Amino acid sequence: MSTTATKTSAENGQVPSKIVVETAKHDQHEDGALVEADGQEDIEIIGNLWTIPTFEDKYLERQWAKEHMAGAFRIFAKLGYTDGAGGHISLRDPVRPDCFWINPYSVHFGMVNASDLILVNDNGRPLLPTNHKVNKAGFMIHAAIHKARPDINAAVHTHSPYGRAWSAFGKPIEMLNQDCCYFYNDLSIYEGFGGVVFGREEGQNIAKALGPRKKCVILQNHGLLTCGGTVDEAAAFFHALEQACQAQLLAEAAAANGCQKRIIGDEEAAFTKERAGTAEVLFTQFKPEYEMILKETGGDFLQ
Repeated sequence: MSTTATKTSAENGQVPSKIVVETAKHDQHEDGALVEADGQEDIEIIGNLWTIPTFEDKYLERQWAKEHMAGAFRIFAKLGYTDGAGGHISLRDPVRPDCFWINPYSVHFGMVNASDLILVNDNGRPLLPTNHKVNKAGFMIHAAIHKARPDINAAVHTHSPYGRAWSAFGKPIEMLNQDCCYFYNDLSIYEGFGGVVFGREEGQNIAKALGPRKKCVILQNHGLLTCGGTVDEAAAFFHALEQACQAQLLAEAAAANGCQKRIIGDEEAAFTKERAGTAEVLFTQFKPEYEMILKETGGDFLQ
């Protein structure tokens, strides 16, 4: 399949009288798309995606990433993804990549600030002074993922309602709609539920379920776990997967009453994943939520 290109200029200043659709040879990073529409003004679309920032100063990158991590917790609280003391997000430290940040145990997502986050080494020992405790189960899961996958800088796991419900089936989601295609060939199932993760082996098994390239996994009888190169990507993946699980449960209920599901084909799903399930798209998806929570809270989580 191919994208469509749009041409914005009309000859002699006249609005074109017919629709012209061209095959685009550029990829999603091309700055423009071309359109000639019947009876409409010329329109040019520039810069569809926000660029993931890069930093020469790793300490500035650390602060930026921690602020976005704290913002993700506030967004999750707003979305109802809290579950008492459970749930965690981790962030590989840009300054010390063999260590990672994790949220404090038993602090509500809606109260997490950037200064509350705990930097731990691969033994779970806090490296900076803190009055908070580390969730042992969370550490075991995230330490294994960060060790096994150097390409992953952030991981998200919490007990959201629809993800937890769908996890009981131990099945992947189907390609029911466009957003489900974010997970085409990028979603694993971990079938070996062994209770609360208090041992390294269980965390290592979850990391193995992700494999060498996938970023998302459904933990059977447990919930969802998503990863990314940034907290923004991992959090956006989590929200999209939670919504996909909700859509799947609704579709299953309708199908049980005689409605027939129409599943997106492999070619279309692969095309959509390639164009809409990328790190840049997920980063862009997170941006409005982050800006909204900044406005609603006055940025109090940045402290």
